[in-house]
Amino acid sequence: MAVTGFLLVAFLYVHMIGNLKIFFGEETFDHYAHWLRSIGTPLLPEAWYLYIQRGVLTVAVIGHIVAAVILARRARLARPVKYAHRPKVQGSYAARTMRWGGVIVLLFVIYHILDLTTLTLNPHGVTGEVYRNVAEDFAPSRWYVTLFYTLSIVAVGFHLRHGLWSAVRTLGLQSPRGEIYARATALVLSVVLVVGYLSVPFAVLVGLVD
Repeated sequence: MAVTGFLLVAFLYVHMIGNLKIFFGEETFDHYAHWLRSIGTPLLPEAWYLYIQRGVLTVAVIGHIVAAVILARRARLARPVKYAHRPKVQGSYAARTMRWGGVIVLLFVIYHILDLTTLTLNPHGVTGEVYRNVAEDFAPSRWYVTLFYTLSIVAVGFHLRHGLWSAVRTLGLQSPRGEIYARATALVLSVVLVVGYLSVPFAVLVGLVD
């Protein structure tokens, strides 16, 4: 679960950096989107890199979900008899809602693909006009889309914060000082990710990107 999580997190940051190119204008952003389709050419046919990347990410997501289910079952089997009285667990909100947060993130990923990848749900929906697709998607009149996007990205942030810290512990860093650094790093990385992703829809909402 830790390894697939790190793979997904790496993609999230690369994807976020690419999204920020929208602030350089329509031509630059559309050119970047076209460049993604040309990675690997002429060795690979056009867009094959994206399909390979999507395949790897799909395997990682499925592996992450399977690992989560296995760990949940192990936890349940380890305590087949419920506690007569279960005290309140001391922990962060992210830790207490990790599973539900994962479900929210999964639903958001499905919607995001239908919206900005297949363009099925996008109001503009023109292949190649990536800048315009994003601008129309988060237009002020579609505030409910921006709200859903915001809630989903915040859920990603909570999930990432606890997930990064847990993954580092799983991979061997368990000293008291190391845990402090891991918690602080996970928090900073999560905040950067949330701010980076939300900067785009809110820029469209307030007119910085139109």
